[in-house]
Amino acid sequence: MAFTANDVKTLRETTGVGMMDCKRALTETEGDFDKAIEWLREKGLAAAQKKAGRIAAEGMAYASVIHGVGVAVEVNAETDFVAKNDLFVDFVRGVALAVAEHDPVDVPALLSRKFPGAALTVEQMQQEKVLVIGENIAVRRFQRYGEGVNIPYVHMGGRIGVMVNLAVSPTADRAMVEELGKDLAMQIAAMNPAYLDQADVPAEVIEKEKEILLAQIDEDPKNANKPAAIKQKMIEGRVMKYYEENCLLRQAYVKGDKESVARHIAEVEKAAGGSIAVKAFTRFEKGEGIEKKQENFADEIAGMIKN
Repeated sequence: MAFTANDVKTLRETTGVGMMDCKRALTETEGDFDKAIEWLREKGLAAAQKKAGRIAAEGMAYASVIHGVGVAVEVNAETDFVAKNDLFVDFVRGVALAVAEHDPVDVPALLSRKFPGAALTVEQMQQEKVLVIGENIAVRRFQRYGEGVNIPYVHMGGRIGVMVNLAVSPTADRAMVEELGKDLAMQIAAMNPAYLDQADVPAEVIEKEKEILLAQIDEDPKNANKPAAIKQKMIEGRVMKYYEENCLLRQAYVKGDKESVARHIAEVEKAAGGSIAVKAFTRFEKGEGIEKKQENFADEIAGMIKN
């Protein structure tokens, strides 16, 4: 079956794949349009498998409220440039919508669900984006909040995504609740608390912190001859400092005058005429914890010249 230049153009517009790949697909399938799309998808799978071993530590952290459901997701790619690609951004938003609609238990379950508005699964759509964009792309993590009032915040176009989940009484002024939620989300983005409050810090974390603090105290010559009771008091003081730095409600409110976040919430709660409580929060920073490959561009260019 013969095909025309217009067929190649149509296939490119339909799939987003480059002209040469579209021409090859139509050649391989003897001009059959549907088979050409399938051929490209199969090649996309192969491309995804080849690229899967490449480090993806860039991409986008995203947060949004979809039909009342709060969703935070992180989708990784190999380069920061991709985060500005509309195809990639649309894919990230589609992943968030899939999380909201399907309520998957984990990433493998999410990948097996239908991608919104398509016949493909999230994994198959991810493979198609690998083919079109030409980089390893991976859905890394997500968090979903189906209840309460959810306030999203995205910092620097996707470097950090934050979702704040609040329990709010019906009498509370909604505009004040929204403003508080946004301020808290910005606090979380800036100060990166690990826990909501003191009670959420695991006992083993505090014990390890005490061990480190005692070692630091003993290494200081000024503290060498201090009684054990004094050292214990010093450790207790420094543990309280740990809570103030790492627990959201105990942190100093960044927009306030040395008051804590908990105190600020109480003040807003009183002014809003109803109860407001932070139930949970999620902060995703793109590439967090992923060891990035250190590129030597001079060596890379030299290698390209040799080849």
